[in-house]
Amino acid sequence: MKESFFSPYTHGFFRVAAATPQVKLADPDFNLKSHLELALEASKRFVGMLVFPELGLSGYSLQDIFHQKTLMNACKDALEKLIEESHQIFPLMVVGLPMMLDAKLFNCAAVIHRGQLLGVIPKTFLPNHREFYEKRHFSSSDEIAIDEMVFAASKVPVGTNLIFKCREVPDAQIAIEICEDLWAPISPATFACMAGATLIGNLSASNVVIGKADYRRLIVRSFSGKNICGYVYSSAGPGESTTDLAWDGHAILAENASIIKENLRFASSGTITCADLDVDRLALERIRYNSFRDAANAWKDRTRDFRIIDFNLEELPHEMKLKRKVSRFPFVPDDPAARNDRCNEAFQIQVQGLTTRMKATGIEKLVIGVSGGLDSTLALIVACKAVDSLNLSRQNVIGCTMPGFATSSSTRNSAHELMQSLGVKIMEIDIIPSCTQMLKDLGHPFASGQRVFDVTFENVQAGERTSHLFRLANASNAMVVGTGDLSELALGWCTYGVGDHMSHYNVNASIPKTLIQYLIRFVADSSDADSALSSVLYKILQCEISPELIPADDITGKMQSTQDVVGPYELQDFNLYYLTRFGFSPSKVAFLCWHAWKQSGGEKYDLPTIKKWLKVFITRFFGQSQFKRSCVPDSPKVGSGGSLSPRGDWRAPSDLKADLWLNELETRVP
Repeated sequence: MKESFFSPYTHGFFRVAAATPQVKLADPDFNLKSHLELALEASKRFVGMLVFPELGLSGYSLQDIFHQKTLMNACKDALEKLIEESHQIFPLMVVGLPMMLDAKLFNCAAVIHRGQLLGVIPKTFLPNHREFYEKRHFSSSDEIAIDEMVFAASKVPVGTNLIFKCREVPDAQIAIEICEDLWAPISPATFACMAGATLIGNLSASNVVIGKADYRRLIVRSFSGKNICGYVYSSAGPGESTTDLAWDGHAILAENASIIKENLRFASSGTITCADLDVDRLALERIRYNSFRDAANAWKDRTRDFRIIDFNLEELPHEMKLKRKVSRFPFVPDDPAARNDRCNEAFQIQVQGLTTRMKATGIEKLVIGVSGGLDSTLALIVACKAVDSLNLSRQNVIGCTMPGFATSSSTRNSAHELMQSLGVKIMEIDIIPSCTQMLKDLGHPFASGQRVFDVTFENVQAGERTSHLFRLANASNAMVVGTGDLSELALGWCTYGVGDHMSHYNVNASIPKTLIQYLIRFVADSSDADSALSSVLYKILQCEISPELIPADDITGKMQSTQDVVGPYELQDFNLYYLTRFGFSPSKVAFLCWHAWKQSGGEKYDLPTIKKWLKVFITRFFGQSQFKRSCVPDSPKVGSGGSLSPRGDWRAPSDLKADLWLNELETRVP
């Protein structure tokens, strides 16, 4: 089967769904029809795994009726019919029913696909407290002595040690547990995860009481997080007996501690809750977290007897819309409240890092080069908060603006307004004389009147600024606070050595450009900011991102733009996040980015544009810039997206080539 770039299955996603059918108690024929109706709908959506509720073919709330032979036979007949009908159904189906095995009655999950009963999983933990009396009706999986059964003349594996592996998406390895199994301190699915399962299906019949839905969310998120897996939870709903209980039909789809999708509870008819879970990501996460591997090794006596059962999804569609939200700004929470919390915490981390360094060195003064741009603005705010927390005067912060050949009046004015509004000590050093002298010393054409604006011309200015800052720090017994951010380090957009690459301590080095913009906006909107500070911060946010090292064009007046060279930061931060945090292939990053910009309407960035700038990122990140990252100043790690410090998250050779990633991009992205 030829892979299609436009299919989520190609990129390691696996479509899962939790079905909440209408049921009638002790009416397996009706329940079969309601199961089939939802299964056919799931087929249209190309769902790979469809999980129904616990005892869905019989109904859960039957109590002593489970011991009626008539019901057992009817459920067996319904299962046979469902297996026969499944020939034309796309997903792997997991359905619940009571089954006689080894002369005992078990609460079971039957796994069905394309006309076959692939396996039967009995429930292990039977609740027998308060409203639950399952031990009155069923036996635990611990009591079963067989590992296979004969059903419809075929041998079928039986047990809690079954993993169902999709041949088309090998990282999709599915294990099943039933309701209370999840509530146990160590559930059957815990061992399944350590044996390789990445997706867990849970057939549940959890009745509803006030607050229980929140607890379900918590326990599902927690399980999927600590076991680095996807979790599909489907609970009984309409049709169950309300003699003493009520049912909300809760469906939850989770991945690695995050809820990807859940339904609206208390539906009056059958529903499907569907999403694409990223099993590729889960597999990559597991190879990074040695604690998970260590746990799997510690429990290898319990996991080595797991049985792998393969199944084929067969022909996959050429193009499918990805069924999950992908944020355009992965470093920035979409929810405003969460975003404010993120910004506040980021500031606290930056300030703690800087104040700890100041206390350790005994240095009470800070020097910052203030350009009127985003990065130096954030660093200056952090410096002010640091001296505030140490009960020092803000005059201990020396803000120095250093106009050069291309400095605009707007950014220069913004720098002065910012320093005035924050109450720091203000200095200005004109670097044009010293830069002119250096260009003369180098025999550069600009020194003789020629308009040559090459890298040397730019870096002479960047180097002079940093050189002045360090000498100013010497003269003031101060520390130079760096301003360069994570995005610039990733792209190598910093002047190496004696340039903006270097400082005594860099508070911004693990904060990407897109988050910096929100951090500044957070300060501008805070109660601590007066009108003057808010006004200048919003003025800075509206400015073009530019190093201002080359004069504006004589004809058009267009100023130098960073993003014209390295690409839009909203794209490059996206690329940075998924390539370094998760190690995704370039084609998958492109697919996610294309989806993120397409899903919300409009196409600011089409696929060719995304591919173009991703190529730039790969070339600069993997092939050109590691030597700069191999010797960066100390800086606090701020976000889970990581840092690029060689002493922390990122370690790589400086002489690596980008060919491997570029070839993958060219061959797999149309």
